[in-house]
Amino acid sequence: MGATAGRGARGASGSPAPAPPLAGAPLPGGFPVPGAPAPSAPALYGRAPHGSDLGDPDAPGPAPAGGPAERVPFTGEPTRHGRAPHGPAPEGPAAGERIGRTRPRTPLRRSSVREQVLDALRAALVTGELRPGEIHSAPALGECFGVSATPVREAMQQLALEGAVEVVPNRGFRVVRRGARELAELAEVRALIEVPVLLRLARTVPAERWARLRPLAEATVRAAASGCPAAYAESDRDFHRAVLALTGNDELVRIAADLHRRAQWPPAGDPVVRARADLMADAHEHTALLDALITGDPEAVRVLASGHFGTAP
Repeated sequence: MGATAGRGARGASGSPAPAPPLAGAPLPGGFPVPGAPAPSAPALYGRAPHGSDLGDPDAPGPAPAGGPAERVPFTGEPTRHGRAPHGPAPEGPAAGERIGRTRPRTPLRRSSVREQVLDALRAALVTGELRPGEIHSAPALGECFGVSATPVREAMQQLALEGAVEVVPNRGFRVVRRGARELAELAEVRALIEVPVLLRLARTVPAERWARLRPLAEATVRAAASGCPAAYAESDRDFHRAVLALTGNDELVRIAADLHRRAQWPPAGDPVVRARADLMADAHEHTALLDALITGDPEAVRVLASGHFGTAP
């Protein structure tokens, strides 16, 4: 697989105008940060000034020389030592409701934008809009998406953990160059994990449960027919994830999904996006494999699964 689509925004190393938005769902603009008045600063060690932590917490303490005592209102937040001014923080629903009303919700919104940017960048890797060897800066990509650099940088850092990009100090992130050998190794590892699991599931999972996966297998055929590599990559992962989920092993599903995603990135030097005919052939292997699982034919499952991963003898 390779790249024929637009190249995306350049990083600090180039000067071309920002490229059109990358593949993926439209991204919202930046969110305003909801303002919230800063709570009154708690007293040192969680005690009200000039007051006592015993007895009635609302009773005023003795006034210091030169003026009346100043009360520190309870804000619902713990102090440095875990105690609230004038006594412990209230427990139960009332405390939770107070925190829910006073804490800003910006982190939740930013996380949502980060996930959308991450999905778009992953799709751009599959379609070749992010070409191997290119360097992209977070501010430049943020302009393409209409968001700040922060969620883009966080998404790129996640891709760095996944091995898709590498950090280039003071410049941005470089799309990793991958060769055919790495793709072959990923396919071999996937086969070592998934083929034995499929054979075990073929002996233990009843036909009616396999039949429930028919819509997912057919969805891969429709996605392949559309000719969109990103749409097919997503439906392909959905089908394999649903099959492995029948094991009830969440760690297995997570590890296999990570390997699968990495196997979908095109290698360096391949200028052509995966052809529609190749996508269709791959998708029909899903339906054939599902048919063998429904009929309970372990040998057919072994041959089809091995061929699907390109490791057939």
